[in-house]
Amino acid sequence: MVSRRSELDELLARHGTRAAADWYLAARGRSLAEVVDRHEALAAALTTVGATVPADWRRGAVDRDDLPRFLFAPEDIVIAVGPDGLVANVAKYLTGQPVIGVDPEPGRNAGVLVRHRADGLAALLPAVAAQRAVTRSRVTVRAALDDGQQLLGLNEVYIGHASHQSARYLLSVPVDGRERRERHSSSGVVVGSGTGATGWCASIARDRPGAPRPPAPEEAALCWFVREAWPSPVTGVGLTAGRLDDGDRLELTAESDGLVVFADGLEADRLTLDWGQRLTVDVAPRRLTLVES
Repeated sequence: MVSRRSELDELLARHGTRAAADWYLAARGRSLAEVVDRHEALAAALTTVGATVPADWRRGAVDRDDLPRFLFAPEDIVIAVGPDGLVANVAKYLTGQPVIGVDPEPGRNAGVLVRHRADGLAALLPAVAAQRAVTRSRVTVRAALDDGQQLLGLNEVYIGHASHQSARYLLSVPVDGRERRERHSSSGVVVGSGTGATGWCASIARDRPGAPRPPAPEEAALCWFVREAWPSPVTGVGLTAGRLDDGDRLELTAESDGLVVFADGLEADRLTLDWGQRLTVDVAPRRLTLVES
């Protein structure tokens, strides 16, 4: 079971007591009761899910912050209890293991990836173990450095400056069957899958006239966007959005130090680029196996 700390847990870690957390929230026009209700909903879902796992199965629990250090076994069934983003967080560490997304707060989350209720797993788990459950394969994004390091993302990969200064780089992408290059000074590059096309990429595309058609979650294609490209005598704004089909790749050569690459919001698990290093982003050979029913 994969989960993340509730907002109440984070408040208590910061303020120490519920009274201090209550004062902090009240000063900002919020109620501790709402936070407690959400915490209890998550705890109840985790308890229910734990009770549905057969007693003779090996089981384990991992917090989202520990995912970069956790090793999943090939035969594991992964149950992610939390918001949609939690499924994206765990996807990059898997190699085909089925993932069941459980929504602890139905009606609050979008439910794109967490489609199941905690009380519905009793019948679903045996079907998953017997490979009789309906699953769907979702495309992931791969970012690979020229030194062999790489990471995966289900929603998107971000490349930019660690401190959000302007990132300087040389971008190379295929356009109409030909490779085009352009130097940029920008707030970074976002490359997303069909799953991510409804998230961060969608918010960027909303303000872009002529934005590329987003791929479907199962389509072997990606969309990419340059954020806030700055025109200057040596940097351009002609290549700021597009699509990558299967076999295409986006190449980025760093022309400043301090660039980072991370996926799905997990900044702690990242790659770093120094001047002259080259990064390649394309459709990953690995897919997320999401259990639908």
